[in-house]
Amino acid sequence: MLVQVKVIGFIACVILAGSWSLPRQEPVGNAYLALGDSYTIGESVDPDDRYPARAVRLLREDHVDCTDPEIIATTGWTTADLLDALGGRHAAAPYAMVTLLIGVNNQFQGLSQSAYRTQFAALLERSIRLAGNRPSHVLALSIPDYSVTPFARDLNGALISSQIDSFNTINAALAAKSGVHYLDLTSESRKGAEDPSLIAGDSLHFSGKEYAIWAGMMKPVMKTILMEK
Repeated sequence: MLVQVKVIGFIACVILAGSWSLPRQEPVGNAYLALGDSYTIGESVDPDDRYPARAVRLLREDHVDCTDPEIIATTGWTTADLLDALGGRHAAAPYAMVTLLIGVNNQFQGLSQSAYRTQFAALLERSIRLAGNRPSHVLALSIPDYSVTPFARDLNGALISSQIDSFNTINAALAAKSGVHYLDLTSESRKGAEDPSLIAGDSLHFSGKEYAIWAGMMKPVMKTILMEK
């Protein structure tokens, strides 16, 4: 998630204006792509404890077929970094489902909400395209609140929380405008303030136990996506 170094700048990405004009495509199989940052890659937890992996196991337990998640995420990534990593990426066949969780590093690095708005909108467009130009096959997730972690104990927790809320107001509005699914993980993440077991051993990220809760919250939405004809 967060890179514990002073950031002195970032490289802006060029965002294409307008919406995708390609026709809708039917996903082939139930391939799942998870986009994000350290939360998605599961910093400080075992690979099996990542929330995408846990969500897939829950789906399979409910007899819903889904591939192992393909993850494009790295600790410290901002929206600009994820856009750069995706580049002109095209799927050989559309993914049946794409999840997107990104933005905590924009807040941590003090980047502008205006840039986040532009870049998150572009990421939603890319996600929709990767899902066969079907917004209903994309799930956007809100930014968790790391102010509850021991790492943030000596920081301005109230400010962090307020800024994360502001970024989430942006991503929720853009998700609604794009017609994708949206799920609030932030309220759940704040329970870490009272329950240390929800925090990973690095005192900064969330634990496998918390990711299991997120996966349980995601499962009904993901099941709806994968059962859609």
